[in-house]
Amino acid sequence: MAIRVRVFASLKERLGIEQTEMTPEGIGCVADVWRRLTGDDLPAQVLAAVNMNHAGPDAPVRDGDEVAFFPPVTGG
Repeated sequence: MAIRVRVFASLKERLGIEQTEMTPEGIGCVADVWRRLTGDDLPAQVLAAVNMNHAGPDAPVRDGDEVAFFPPVTGG
């Protein structure tokens, strides 16, 4: 199996991907997924979800999970 990763809104445009899959080896939490995806630490303002539930950077990620990243919500 694999970890499915989805990226939304401005993050999708910035990273140039909408979704991808990655092998679960070496991934234990949301921050690990972001690090593998971008090569950087997870910015505090980026929101994440695991299997459609809000998740912090230390939330566990397992084989078969879906992880989603969202830019901060703004309004006006």
